[in-house]
Amino acid sequence: MQNVRKRRGNDSHSTAGVCKENVPERKMPPFHFDLWFCLTLQNWILDFGRPIAMIVLPLEWFPLNKPSAGDYFHMAYNVITPFLMLKLTERTPRPVPRTAVHLCIVTFVMGASIHLVGDSINHRLILSGYQLHLSVRENPIIKDLKPASLIDSFELLYYYDEHLGHLMWYIPFFIILLIYFSGCFSTSEDQKKIPVSGWLLLGPSSLYYWYLVTEGQITALFLLTFLAMSAMMIFQRRKGLGPDSNGSFLFYSFSITVLLVSLWVAYLWNDPVLRNKYPGLFYVPEPWSYYTLHIRKSH
Repeated sequence: MQNVRKRRGNDSHSTAGVCKENVPERKMPPFHFDLWFCLTLQNWILDFGRPIAMIVLPLEWFPLNKPSAGDYFHMAYNVITPFLMLKLTERTPRPVPRTAVHLCIVTFVMGASIHLVGDSINHRLILSGYQLHLSVRENPIIKDLKPASLIDSFELLYYYDEHLGHLMWYIPFFIILLIYFSGCFSTSEDQKKIPVSGWLLLGPSSLYYWYLVTEGQITALFLLTFLAMSAMMIFQRRKGLGPDSNGSFLFYSFSITVLLVSLWVAYLWNDPVLRNKYPGLFYVPEPWSYYTLHIRKSH
């Protein structure tokens, strides 16, 4: 009986050992070209292309009291972007805090939805003569409104559009990217190589982030995220780890974006009108303000 028990005990230990050996490790994924391509493409079409669609398409197709083409673009963006970011976090080689990701996604959708409403009305004001390079109270179509309390309502709308909506939209957006980046470190040199497809996608991705930072007025948030990524890289290198191809792609995109934003600021450094509208610590004019001031006026 004792021999039988010993045999059973040995069998159970060997079975447990086999089970432990058979547990598959979470393998490092290849470059996520499909997700990065879809994310970049929809960012250019649904976010950057949104105001262009509202300007180019005939007003007869989208009356001012109905949602415009840009509004439908924004609705699609509010659904597709969170989905793609969830898929990104699911592919990280190392596990990431799912609860934090889900909370960020919920906040992201709420902030982007607030911005949808404010931005929709803002672009209708542009069609009526609103000038983006001027403050709300300085705009010709608003400064003489009666009663004067209506101007306060438009300033509240501007606050929801340009401040609260942007913060609730972009803070969780960059937190998700930072969480994703934290899971993209490896010791394998093969996993660190960016494929040719990634290098080709680097330019469009960086250029879009330039637009996001400048038009969204989130320079401080972007720089904090970039510094956090740099600090994370230094910390992980001390442990013998380096960013894989996906982490390197994201970091290089942000690095080029820093350069593009610096060149943009240098180009418009001495513009007195834009200087007056952006008096804060970070002087980073919005591209659409530059458009209404210098391009649309010349035409």
